[in-house]
Amino acid sequence: MIVVDANVFLRYLVQPTTPAQHTMAQQAHALFEAVQHGGEEITTAEVVLHEVAFVLASKAHYSLSATDISAALRLLLQMPGFRLPRGQKRVYMRALDLYTSKPKLGFADAIVAATAEHHGLPLATFDSDFDDLVPLKRWLPPGEEQT
Repeated sequence: MIVVDANVFLRYLVQPTTPAQHTMAQQAHALFEAVQHGGEEITTAEVVLHEVAFVLASKAHYSLSATDISAALRLLLQMPGFRLPRGQKRVYMRALDLYTSKPKLGFADAIVAATAEHHGLPLATFDSDFDDLVPLKRWLPPGEEQT
């Protein structure tokens, strides 16, 4: 099992613009080819998936849409050799659904919402971007009612 950092995902997902990036892209493609065909198993951390989405969305870097980012991350998550702790792929796939349908939410908040939803727990937040997410339940202080 190999733990993969954001820069390897990025070199796989975006076109290289320098000779050094081209070499890294070739190595990343070889790794993900093996992951796709079951010859290698990889995992990563949640923060890495967030970093990949953040860099891909960044106007300073690639300026991709939430739809394009979600498609790219889905491609990776669905590879046979991509391993995550039990239930986490479902959480990230749901987060990608939320991110695609409500890009203003951002991928980090989509992960938070999908995690709360997955565990059937209320979410304590002051962020109104979560207000219309169903079936997400919001935590309220005792004595207050949902509006």
